[in-house]
Amino acid sequence: MGSALLVFRKKERRVRINRAAYCVLAALVLILLSGCRGSEDADSGGHRIKLKVVASLFPMYDFAWTIGGGYAEVSLLMPPGVEPHSFEPTPADVARLNSADIFIFTNRYMEPWVEDILKSTDSSRLLIVDASSGLDLLMQGGAGSGQEETKKHGHEDGQAPDPHIWLDFGNAIKMINTIRDAFIRKDPAHKDTYEKNAEVYRTKLEMLDDRYWEKLSRCRKKVMVDGGHYTFGYLARRYGLRYLAAYGLSPDAEPTAKDLARISKVLRQEGVTYIFQEELLSPRIAETISRETGASLLTLRGAHNISREELHAGTTFIDLMEKNLDQLVRGLQCR
Repeated sequence: MGSALLVFRKKERRVRINRAAYCVLAALVLILLSGCRGSEDADSGGHRIKLKVVASLFPMYDFAWTIGGGYAEVSLLMPPGVEPHSFEPTPADVARLNSADIFIFTNRYMEPWVEDILKSTDSSRLLIVDASSGLDLLMQGGAGSGQEETKKHGHEDGQAPDPHIWLDFGNAIKMINTIRDAFIRKDPAHKDTYEKNAEVYRTKLEMLDDRYWEKLSRCRKKVMVDGGHYTFGYLARRYGLRYLAAYGLSPDAEPTAKDLARISKVLRQEGVTYIFQEELLSPRIAETISRETGASLLTLRGAHNISREELHAGTTFIDLMEKNLDQLVRGLQCR
């Protein structure tokens, strides 16, 4: 009898241990599941707390990050410091898009790879946002020509659309509205927050635009000479400046001897003592022009991308544009 009771108590102990282990395991599973739902759901209705947003270029990233506030997890598709014109997406980038809710790109001229990469994504889930929607693209008439005229998408008379739309702050404000609407479409529960954040950003851009108008209206020189590729046409048009670039829209293009001679002639005729170069691109051409003409070099930020250090430091699009204004004031000899 004693031995039978001992066996029974051992079995009972094992059962209790197994039940305890099961309870612990079940609790862990519940914690993990609730943790997953915590990042996915805002409430018992199953609404996502944080939208997963991927942006192609830095301006789109900064706009989206600001609008999303605490309700969006925004990432930059392009690695920091990479020159955007030579960027090619990887299979890992496709995977990122397939796990995202929203993908924001600038336009099909700035990111010609978009059409191909989107063929590999789940279009039923992913909201694709062309930030240039509703905007007129500036047409650039060829390498170093400096010719500008406003026409809608397309190629006419050998012209190519200028994709650097964010450098006109009027365009940037409209792009913010487009991104805001995409956030609201995907997450209507936080509409008020997205609208408020977008309004704050638009106000900052309007104030920056006013400073540009004020300072650039008092410049002795009205010619922007760019020793790089055709980047700042929108900025020049907005503030009534003439813009001359060493070569066309492709950063891989090479200016001809005729292009360089024309730039040197403009520098002499206009008495321009500064030329601009762009970050992330080779300064070789700009430095050549500087040596041959004696003009000093100043750097302007196209803001396509930023460095890893700037990204971690929280540098904003407006920060970069304020630095540009300082450089323009110096280079155009503004009072």
